[in-house]
Amino acid sequence: MEKMATSENNNLTEKPNFLFIITDQQRADWLGCMGHPVVRTPNIDSIAAEGTAFEDFHVALPVCMPNRASLMTGRMPSVNGLRYNGCALPRRANTFVDVLSAGGYRTASIGKSHLQPFTNKEPVGQEKDTVERLIPEAWKSEGKAYLSEEPSSFKGAEETEFETPYYGFQHVDMVTGHGHNCGGHYGQWFRKTYPNWKDLHDRKNELPHNYSCPQAFRTAVPEEAYPTAWIGDRAVNYINDSASHDEPFFAFVSFPDPHHPFNPPGKYWDMYSPDEFSVDLPYAAHKNPTPPMDDVTRLWEAGEAGSIPTFAFRASDAHVKEAKALTAGMITMIDDQVGRLLKSLKESGQFENTVIIFTSDHGDYLGDFNMMLKGPLKLGSITRVPMIWSDPSSRTAVRTDTMGSTIDLSASILDRAGHAPYNGIQGRSFLESLSGTKTHRDEVLIEFNNQGPRMGMTTVPRVRTLRSKTWRLSVYAGEDWGELYNLKSDPNETENLWNDPEARDAKLKLSLRLVEHLARQTDSSPRSKRLA
Repeated sequence: MEKMATSENNNLTEKPNFLFIITDQQRADWLGCMGHPVVRTPNIDSIAAEGTAFEDFHVALPVCMPNRASLMTGRMPSVNGLRYNGCALPRRANTFVDVLSAGGYRTASIGKSHLQPFTNKEPVGQEKDTVERLIPEAWKSEGKAYLSEEPSSFKGAEETEFETPYYGFQHVDMVTGHGHNCGGHYGQWFRKTYPNWKDLHDRKNELPHNYSCPQAFRTAVPEEAYPTAWIGDRAVNYINDSASHDEPFFAFVSFPDPHHPFNPPGKYWDMYSPDEFSVDLPYAAHKNPTPPMDDVTRLWEAGEAGSIPTFAFRASDAHVKEAKALTAGMITMIDDQVGRLLKSLKESGQFENTVIIFTSDHGDYLGDFNMMLKGPLKLGSITRVPMIWSDPSSRTAVRTDTMGSTIDLSASILDRAGHAPYNGIQGRSFLESLSGTKTHRDEVLIEFNNQGPRMGMTTVPRVRTLRSKTWRLSVYAGEDWGELYNLKSDPNETENLWNDPEARDAKLKLSLRLVEHLARQTDSSPRSKRLA
């Protein structure tokens, strides 16, 4: 590890700007700076060349909405109120952005938010409640429907005026959904700008291609009109405008890619060839596949793989390679937009006082054991995400192997801004670990909740994982099996030691450590007060 130098030209007491860049469903190892042999990310790599890159940073829960809520609140999903996709972050929940706003920051969310459902459909797999209840929920209603990100909010031709503050954000440029036909403010702009928008979105009009992997779609939407480019445009405008303000800014720039479907536009579609990729961890590499792995295999053999777009599925080697090539195209398109953001910071004179953060909300199996997307199985490929922090106090390249969690980002940002966090925050600032010489965490707790049974599980998934530098233990509530992997001897998690007598002592010790973590999930907010 390299030691972080201190620059005499920057004052740590000055409130910095923050440019927070987040992608959707991107594995930690899918960046050039993290050693990927094919995908090209020179602009993101340049952030790492002047910052600290975490090699073992994990999410609180490897699904979009819950982990984004954990990012915003610094609290685990079981505590913050957004437990799985389809829930909403309660309005009474404070976020670290609320603190920044109260402390004089200009705050903006540009791109995907996903703190509320962005579809009007019922969550997949959730049984409909048919029981008549005088009081339906344990929580009293907050009195207003969570419709801000639903399609009904963006029906008009003109850009919807967003009600702010929105979880602390004073300015919102909203993008909902994934792929070429995202909604929100972007959808309104697209329909207004392109009178033939219906034709461009019609799957019958996709451009010719020879890909056959599930969810591969060659969109006719031009590069410059694709959501990734639109978010880049809006973010550049916000950064340039910020140069004329005295207050520091916090800009949350959130790209919906490289989340499936696999549909990079224009030149990004065939920028990479499937022949450049391989299946490094085939299904046969696992010595004793778990029940969910058996289930996705059963569906694949029956020709049902990928029938529900959001569910994890098994794919052939050829389809894995195709998906990897298209994912690489989406990532490089994001990288090009990151380059524009960095350029605007420098040209507007704000680079020297801006902390730049790059991360993702969760990963993707992306071919591990021939599986795609994400699910209850807590492989490192879906829990480990890229995390880079470039600070004007020291634009020095550092690699750190200390562990960190999504819940730590809020506390770290507030620490750097000079503001104390609210009571109840569970994350811890990792600023002292940016030099690469101090350990931040030596283990992390990771949750998983879902609305209905998935991947052959007999119960609604309630999974708790303890991951350390050496072991990964996953307990599946209601199931008669679990997972235990020795990450030191088996970093690819190919042999489940759950029933191995020789691993009994390790299993016991890890189980006790997991119980201790779970005991700490009791909420400490609000503090007890004597009522007048």
